[in-house]
Amino acid sequence: MHKKEQVLQALLNQKLLPLYYHESASTSLAVLRALYKGGVRLVEYTNRGANALSNFSELRKAVDVDMPDMLLGIGTIKNKNQAKQYIDAGADFIVCPSTNTEVAQVTQDAGLLWIPGCMTPTEIAMAENAGAELVKIFPGNLLGPSYISAVKDLFPGLKFMPTGGVEVEESNLKSWFNAGVVAVGMGSKLITKDMMEQRDETSIANASIKALALAQEAAK
Repeated sequence: MHKKEQVLQALLNQKLLPLYYHESASTSLAVLRALYKGGVRLVEYTNRGANALSNFSELRKAVDVDMPDMLLGIGTIKNKNQAKQYIDAGADFIVCPSTNTEVAQVTQDAGLLWIPGCMTPTEIAMAENAGAELVKIFPGNLLGPSYISAVKDLFPGLKFMPTGGVEVEESNLKSWFNAGVVAVGMGSKLITKDMMEQRDETSIANASIKALALAQEAAK
């Protein structure tokens, strides 16, 4: 199985994509280990600070040594140079806040999954035409599950994943999956700022176990 298919399949199985960033490499690593302990096998680290690339390289090394079945992607990729840097650093997939076709090209040439961020039908169509199989609907909480229901039929071949404001809560998750999403992206609602600052690995692992179970249940 190619890396692209492997990542897409892992996301369809996990139904949840945790995402986070911390400027400290050791905190970033502690969070990753806690997520892994909680059963997470697909994670998006985000390119949101000066240390992102060096931290990502440390995470990549740790995954290669200790977490053989973990797929590690990078998010908040806004141009093709960033995409190239992270592909060289070993990213397993690329997530963007926008539909940047140059990033699409670089990512697809590397045989990796490109997940563009979309808000409007125009952006979704642009993403589909650039080869996207899955789009991130952002910001999820502003658009809501009814938006997915409204646009999904226009794009029958496309998969949708809302990110931003998705709650670790049964009725919220159910409303998203009932609307037709295949997975949800989750940042601070899953890994709170306090958990991260305190490197509370037990709480992060427990939150992951709970969120994974809720997402599986909601998707039934």
